[in-house]
Amino acid sequence: MKQSLCSIALAVMFAASAQAQIQGGGFDKDLFDQWVSMRVGDGEPVYWYSKGTVRAYSTGETLATVEGFDTARLIRNADEPNSAYQLSRKTYIYRDADSGERLREVNGTPLPAIQYPYQFIAYRLDGDQIETMVEQGRAPNIQKIGPGRDISAQRLGDGVAQFTAPVYLNFPLPTGGKYEAFENYDFFLQPDSVDRAARFQLSWVRYGTLPPFYDGKPVIMHMVAWRYDNFENLPVSIKNYVETEAPLWRAPPTDLEDIRTLQVAERSN
Repeated sequence: MKQSLCSIALAVMFAASAQAQIQGGGFDKDLFDQWVSMRVGDGEPVYWYSKGTVRAYSTGETLATVEGFDTARLIRNADEPNSAYQLSRKTYIYRDADSGERLREVNGTPLPAIQYPYQFIAYRLDGDQIETMVEQGRAPNIQKIGPGRDISAQRLGDGVAQFTAPVYLNFPLPTGGKYEAFENYDFFLQPDSVDRAARFQLSWVRYGTLPPFYDGKPVIMHMVAWRYDNFENLPVSIKNYVETEAPLWRAPPTDLEDIRTLQVAERSN
């Protein structure tokens, strides 16, 4: 049977998109600055609020829902126009898939919130690619991930830009064994004419293990996210959690000195 023109066109479109993502790149100075402004803001804190599901692989059974946010602050140096620095914190909590109540344990095993007191990410435009370096963790187990060149960008027309950031995680754990997972971030920047609240969007998916949920078997996490420009505008459900249990996460780190302190300090809310 002959393929329809529509199916051939779709195949070409998806093949071209996949090739662009595999090769990375696609950046110029304008797209780099748009990426930085969307992802990290322009100096004041931004909040990427997310919600989604945790599903068993490969049955698709919904094990829980998840809610949280990543808050970030931008630092730029006038002497480095092709570089930008992201100071972040992020936290997520699990909820019962049916009742929506906070999940604090699964089958008698405690289920703590996901909490990163900081992440320090450096972006550098190099030709048509972005080079990234990530720092996270606390001494003596500070992790440095990178340099990576996997972020790709493309203009979709009418002022829309799309950025894809695949993340391949494979590193030893202090307690033994390895941490292995795959994550993919698809950011969408809508044109200036769109209401500000709807300009910044993200779809995120993760494949990896979460032992408290599924006896060490892999799960699929998927969340959609959008950006707020201040903490007070976040949904009440996540604000209540932060205000009562995790006040550190009200705002991102203030500066690099703040991060260096966190790298040697005991974790605390």
